[in-house]
Amino acid sequence: MPSTVDGSITDSVTQVNTKVLGDTPATAMGNLMMPTSQSLSVAAQNLVTGQQQANVMYQAATVQGINALMNTGEAVTGSVTENIITRR
Repeated sequence: MPSTVDGSITDSVTQVNTKVLGDTPATAMGNLMMPTSQSLSVAAQNLVTGQQQANVMYQAATVQGINALMNTGEAVTGSVTENIITRR
């Protein structure tokens, strides 16, 4: 039984180990960039949803304010008209 390993086998193992070591930084960066980009996209989606909800709230507040102005106008008009009629 020979106790030495053929040089082509050791070269092959060395090349595979070198390739793995060369791929490690790229894999690490990919593992960092994927969750980071996903977190940023979720944050942007949350901002857009918040803006949409705020716009709905602002529109509802505007409608309520206009309704209050219109109702106040009728109440004031009715009160003034009543005063004019009763003073005669």
